[in-house]
Amino acid sequence: MNQTIHFIKMHGVGNDYIFVDTSQYPIEDPEAVAIAWSRYHFGIGSDGLVLIGKSPTPDADFTMRIFNADGSEGLMCGNASRCIGKLVYERGMTDKRQIRLMTASGIKTLDLKVGDDNTVESVTVDMLAPALEDQRLFLTDGEALPDGVFVSMGNPHYVIFVDDIEAVDVAREGSRLEHHPRFPERCNIDFAQVREDGIRMRVWERGSGITMACGTGACATAVAAAVTGRCGRQSHLIMDGGTLDVDWREADGHVYLSGPATIAFEGTAKLPTR
Repeated sequence: MNQTIHFIKMHGVGNDYIFVDTSQYPIEDPEAVAIAWSRYHFGIGSDGLVLIGKSPTPDADFTMRIFNADGSEGLMCGNASRCIGKLVYERGMTDKRQIRLMTASGIKTLDLKVGDDNTVESVTVDMLAPALEDQRLFLTDGEALPDGVFVSMGNPHYVIFVDDIEAVDVAREGSRLEHHPRFPERCNIDFAQVREDGIRMRVWERGSGITMACGTGACATAVAAAVTGRCGRQSHLIMDGGTLDVDWREADGHVYLSGPATIAFEGTAKLPTR
């Protein structure tokens, strides 16, 4: 197979993905494409591959499938979903400023803030309600874990609060804990330090490793900080790639994630040969 695919590279505060409109460019083996294209130096380079599709139901406007850099399929990505909001609006795929996106963890609503020049300045995504217990994703009994808080935002996160975030060996600890026996489907590991200017966090993403930002991780960390009394229900999450805002609203119990999305570049690439 030697098909050429048009792609758009985008990022949400450094959390970068390769986006493909599958209504024009269907991809039969997204796992292999994600692995090949995500490789820095040898591919395009990214945290993963995101496929945008037409919704099969009137309940949503578009669909999103996300594949991590190791080819595994993810359930949800806050930054990728915000990027989709910017992309489909600015490329004329929709004129809606509120977009319903079908994901593997449910339909998420994207609210676009559009500037005078008709470009999307920021996107807020309703991440729905967090879950602090999920036996499918987190076993309460078993081998001991470091003190932390489990939060599912459609995908599993384990949040560990530390005194010095910069001293944490994220690669060593994150990779070890991702595969901990208490996590039946592996887990995203978030390290966080509450500071006066916000919550500084670093993340090890399941299937991708260290990333510059993580939307679901920002939400999980904000929820964990709130339930442990470390901060209120509104937080600034300061990551390696920038800052995201999280609002865990009492009115509906949903978590709202806001921040910028950026188009880095676009081009064409050939599908990997089997």
